[in-house]
Amino acid sequence: MSEEFKHSFKNPNHESLGLSVYNCGTQKCFPNYTWGPAVRDHYLIHYIVSGKGVFQDGNNQYLLQAGDGFLVLPSRLVTYSADEEDPWEYCWVGFNGADAQRFLSFTGLSADNPVFHYDKDTRLQDQLQAITEAVGPSPCNEVRMSSALLTFLATLMEEFGSSLPRKSSGYEYVKKSIRFIDFNYSRDIDIDDIASHAGISRSHLYRLFMQYVSMPPNEYLTRFRINKAAALLQSSNLSVGEAAYSTGFSDQLYFSRVFKKYKGVPPSRYLKQGPVEKSDSKKEGMP
Repeated sequence: MSEEFKHSFKNPNHESLGLSVYNCGTQKCFPNYTWGPAVRDHYLIHYIVSGKGVFQDGNNQYLLQAGDGFLVLPSRLVTYSADEEDPWEYCWVGFNGADAQRFLSFTGLSADNPVFHYDKDTRLQDQLQAITEAVGPSPCNEVRMSSALLTFLATLMEEFGSSLPRKSSGYEYVKKSIRFIDFNYSRDIDIDDIASHAGISRSHLYRLFMQYVSMPPNEYLTRFRINKAAALLQSSNLSVGEAAYSTGFSDQLYFSRVFKKYKGVPPSRYLKQGPVEKSDSKKEGMP
């Protein structure tokens, strides 16, 4: 009785979202089983559970075995074949979306480096299996598949990648800091938290903000919070105190002083009459 098998799933409703699973599954191949030469229209990562085979990517050929994995890039001509005597069994996930390329850039995998090896434990296999186990027709199934895919990619980042692209410019640190502020301004964060998240020192963070944003990071954070508070006062029924606490200010009196500094009027008057133009253009808010 033949031991070969294939269990797979193809998502008929995938869209160009941030990250979407296109297909996933596991397969025990028969001897010399071959896919290609052909191209895919999405990213595809295989992880070999047992056996051996060959992965041909352009002019490069890789002899792979259990514990190895390989990346297939969109529109890239590839071929992969199971060994004649010890054909491989692998699991895989195919995916795409607006964030796919950016996430892959953190994993260490690329056109120049499409293979990896991981044999510490069964974590990668288990995570790929979790994607397959989450398949189904409902929106919650799609969310579970995407969540399991993110977990799998996070493991690849942790094992083979880096927290920032290898050629990060100073602006990449600034963008990461601004993104952190955007997601956490309502919490009790300070410059140490921002610098720590970006992976740089306070002094380096200060220099980069002065270079790219033309203001210190603490002023950027304050302006960001004040603008968020002003928007809340204009668009909701929140009181001044509620708007203050909602934007990271624990002291309402301090909030009122800072608000007047940047908006020209106390928050209570701003709530009644709306924005007031200030003569000092440098204090009007975020650039």
